[in-house]
Amino acid sequence: MPVQMLRPTLSSNVTNDVTVDLPLCSAGSDKEAILDLVTGRSNAQRQEIVQAYKSSYGKDLIDDLKYELTGNFERLIVSLMRPQAYHDAKEIHDAIKGAGTDEKCLIEVLASRNNQQIHDLVEAYTDAYGSDIEEDVTGETSGHFKKMLVVLLQGTRDEPGVVHADLIEEDAQVLLAAGEEQWGTEESIFIMLLGNRSFNHLQMVFDKYQEIAEKSIEDSIKSELSGDFERLMLAVVQCIRSVPMYFAKRLYKSMKGLGTQDNTLIRIMICRSEIDMLDIRECFRMCYEKSLYNMIKEDTSGDYKRTLLALCGGDDDLAGEFFPEAAQLAYKMWETSAMTKVQLRPTIRPASDFDPADDAQNLRKAMKGFGTDEDVIIDIVANRSNEQRQEIRQAFKSILGRDLMKDLKSELSKNLERLIIGLMLTPAEFDAKMMRKAMEGAGTDEHALIEILVTRSNEEIHAMNAAYQDGYKKSMEEAIQSDTSGRFSQILTSLVQGAREQGPADWDRALVDAQVSTSCNMTLELADACNEDSDDMEIKFMSILCTRSFPHLRRVFQEFVRCSNKDIEQIIKKEMSGDVKQAMYGIVRSVKNQPNYIAERLYKAMKCIGTDDRALIRIMVSRSEVDLFNIRKEFKETHDCSLHEFIQVETMVVSFHILHVE
Repeated sequence: MPVQMLRPTLSSNVTNDVTVDLPLCSAGSDKEAILDLVTGRSNAQRQEIVQAYKSSYGKDLIDDLKYELTGNFERLIVSLMRPQAYHDAKEIHDAIKGAGTDEKCLIEVLASRNNQQIHDLVEAYTDAYGSDIEEDVTGETSGHFKKMLVVLLQGTRDEPGVVHADLIEEDAQVLLAAGEEQWGTEESIFIMLLGNRSFNHLQMVFDKYQEIAEKSIEDSIKSELSGDFERLMLAVVQCIRSVPMYFAKRLYKSMKGLGTQDNTLIRIMICRSEIDMLDIRECFRMCYEKSLYNMIKEDTSGDYKRTLLALCGGDDDLAGEFFPEAAQLAYKMWETSAMTKVQLRPTIRPASDFDPADDAQNLRKAMKGFGTDEDVIIDIVANRSNEQRQEIRQAFKSILGRDLMKDLKSELSKNLERLIIGLMLTPAEFDAKMMRKAMEGAGTDEHALIEILVTRSNEEIHAMNAAYQDGYKKSMEEAIQSDTSGRFSQILTSLVQGAREQGPADWDRALVDAQVSTSCNMTLELADACNEDSDDMEIKFMSILCTRSFPHLRRVFQEFVRCSNKDIEQIIKKEMSGDVKQAMYGIVRSVKNQPNYIAERLYKAMKCIGTDDRALIRIMVSRSEVDLFNIRKEFKETHDCSLHEFIQVETMVVSFHILHVE
């Protein structure tokens, strides 16, 4: 197995002339000079500067920096001036000695450090604080979480490259037996294996585990473990798979959502700038829609921002090529996506002891007389499946001679009305209505059109077409073609046929399709958009995206990485533009991980000033009986905040408590 060469953004290639560095804190504070000098030196060189400063001026440089600087800029510069082991020691000390324990910091530091870094950390902690780090950590933690932290603090993991070939299948079977195959979980087995085997060995074990269990080790951990112990073990697994990818995700979470987690941002940027920041940048670009550089630029300000950008080292949105290691990681991610069998889980299920006549009577009582009992309406509608709601609609008309939909519209208002009415429609009626809303009036909601068509099955699209024709006396294809144009219209027209192939991947055909996609990429890079060959290749690429089965496309995208050393998502973002880019990107994201794609759509519906209530209602209603539970998990994992918490902040809680998003 090849050894990965990690690439920093800071190194010791600058000649360290301490006579130049000494005026770091002369009279008056030249922040730009401080920034340039500190970020232009390695950590080892900074320690020489600290010593030279004391020798020349008889003063402590860190004390002077604390006096001269303020805020996050001060914390960042001062942290850069500490030896890395002492910085780690301070992070651990602050995590367990402040008000409450910062478990996320403990997890991040101890899960990601190698043996030597752990040994240096333990020694630095004792030197700085005069106490034993293991005793301090165990005094603030408990249970299996504490036990795993103690194992990691020993720094006794098998060294890189050590693989026990005869134990790979046995370890995979032991992990399976300790979790999925028994009632309860033998946590000690997970602790022993994940805390002591080498990363190389465990990567092979995880592959064998997936082959045997037909699910990833991450999914098993999520189903078998809980709380801080679950989060720690997931972090360990993520680091085993790819430390740069783990930190890319941590950085994303530190800046995404409600406020920036500056402690996390500072800690990662400092500790990785001389190790693997280039790799982290590449993983960040591969996973998200922008470069790490641009996200830092948008999320921070002032000298603090300039220092972070210097540590980051460059803007990957300006670059087009993947580093080989990132392409290899992309290949592995597509392989994992192709092998993983996801069990979709709804949040609304059919009610037991269901009586449509009784529900119809109770709904009428809730709307009769002065005022409306919204709680009763919510309780009934939210706890019935869509099929049961259709029985209630029929019973309401048969028993009471009234139209339930009209009564609900007259009694409810605003978003609660839209949500309840959406739930009372059949899925096909609701989808048809959402497509109509996306195309009517001034302007077209292209994102809604893409989201609906790329996430529906052939059967759902056929039912939607019939409902659209029945409700609006016009085919949905005609409506799309009259409201959109060009290649984007062609993509939507192809999708609305509901003719995507079904079944597993065809390996030989996947290789051919990957080569077509690679040729399309090369043509787009070399030709003008109006070039005939370019147009022909783009149509072939579009046809592959719109007609091949999802399992097949996962293999195509995997082979595309092998053929081109690039990831299909990045090529689409780089070479396509406008609505065509959004449509193709939506298809790829949906193929890769549909719950994650929809979770991102939910996030975008709520993150900006003013919530996109139509998008929020559309997604929550349409996915509540399909995979909303999976979407919740993806949302939490990506944004470090539950969907329920996010909705509470962004909306009136009453509306979406209905759909069991807790």
